[in-house]
Amino acid sequence: MIAFLLAATSTTKNNGNPLFTLFFFGAIFGAMYFLLLRPQRKRVKEAAALQSSIVEGDEVLLNSGIFGFVSALEGDIVWVDIADGHGSERIEVRVTRSAIARKINQPSSTPDSK
Repeated sequence: MIAFLLAATSTTKNNGNPLFTLFFFGAIFGAMYFLLLRPQRKRVKEAAALQSSIVEGDEVLLNSGIFGFVSALEGDIVWVDIADGHGSERIEVRVTRSAIARKINQPSSTPDSK
């Protein structure tokens, strides 16, 4: 019986410091913020800036991997011309602004050859 009482008293001792526990959980939250939440917010802001900067004539890449030129804008709807433009056919698809993955940089001018 004495061994049982000694075992019960040894397990009920609290050796942890409450400030250390609070610091530990704060460090975990801080690490989650800097590793998960902050980069996600940055990506969302970049996507919103891209979608608001789309104008007619821009060459864009859709999330599906299709390249095309923006031919018209109607609020949240974007008309994208996906034909190569060499023939008489004109193929346009209607997508949302959020379906645009990125703009394709076009060279502004060609270097002069002398």
